[in-house]
Amino acid sequence: MATMAECRTALDRLSDNLASADGDVRGAVALNRSLSCHITDLDDTFTGRLENGRIKVLDTHQGPPREKAEIRLAMTGDDLVAMVAGELNFTKAWASGRVKLEAGFRDLLRLRSLL
Repeated sequence: MATMAECRTALDRLSDNLASADGDVRGAVALNRSLSCHITDLDDTFTGRLENGRIKVLDTHQGPPREKAEIRLAMTGDDLVAMVAGELNFTKAWASGRVKLEAGFRDLLRLRSLL
């Protein structure tokens, strides 16, 4: 089972990957939205913002998200680490229910290029 430190490292790596992306991916993440990522097996949540193509983690806390972020993710720590490492396909994990992504309709349309 992935630790919170490994999950934080994965989020930082994902942020770096998004910041260096080009084309459709760069356009999809050029949002300014609140973000939460609930690590279900650890029952911990990272909260922060997606700003200018980067994920900025502002806080972590025990339990599910305390407030409804504009973009909400939920998955196990192992799935987060595997997705960022390229070992787990996000679309397949999302379609099978292993990863949950919730956002407003417009944001989902923008984020679809990531899928």
